[in-house]
Amino acid sequence: MPKRKKAEQKDGRAPRERVRVLITGGRIQRRIHALAQEIRKDFPGEPLHLVSVLKGGVFFLTDLARNIPGEVSFDFIAVSSYGQKTHSSGQVRLTRDLDSSIEGRTVIVVEDILDTGMTLQYLLRLFQQRKPKHLRVAVLLDKPERRIAAVHADYIGFSIPNEFVVGYGLDYAERYRNLPYVGVLLLGPGLKKKPAED
Repeated sequence: MPKRKKAEQKDGRAPRERVRVLITGGRIQRRIHALAQEIRKDFPGEPLHLVSVLKGGVFFLTDLARNIPGEVSFDFIAVSSYGQKTHSSGQVRLTRDLDSSIEGRTVIVVEDILDTGMTLQYLLRLFQQRKPKHLRVAVLLDKPERRIAAVHADYIGFSIPNEFVVGYGLDYAERYRNLPYVGVLLLGPGLKKKPAED
C-alpha cells in the first residue's frame, strides 16, 4: 500500500499550523467539576450569577454552570483590545454590555484565559462600580509569566506555560474554538510570529 500523504489544505499546500494537545478534554471536565464544588462551598445556598467574557469563555461557562449545584444564572459581556490588529493594543473597550444589573448579586466572572490581565483589570473596575454583593473570578487557564496588570483569579483551572493555546473556546483567527481539548498552536513556515493573547 502506498504511504498516506501528509494532510494538505484544499489548494494542495501543507497546513501552516498544527496543534499539540496540552490538556485533554477529560482533564478539563474533571477540573471544572472540582472548581464548581469549590465555588458552591464558598457560597452555600446562594444564587450565583456567572458572567462570561465572549467569545472564548462560553465553553467554560457552560460546563461550569452545569456542574454547580443550586441556583445559577448567567449573562455575557464582550470587550476588545485588538481592533484590526493581531497584537493587543493594551486599550480595552466595551463592545457588548450585560443585559441585567449585577447590583447586590454574587457575581463570578468566567474567563477562558488570564494572560496580561488587562482585560480582567478593566472588567473588575467596571463591575465594582455596579455594587455586586460579591465579585469573584474563575479562569480555566492562567498564564502568570505574561502578567502585566496586578490582578488574580480566585478559581484557577490550570496554570500553563507561556505558549499560544487554542481549543475549548480559545481561537486563532476564529479557528480551533471547537476543539474539545486545549492545545499549543505550532506554527508552520508560513507563520513566523506568534499571535498575541490577552
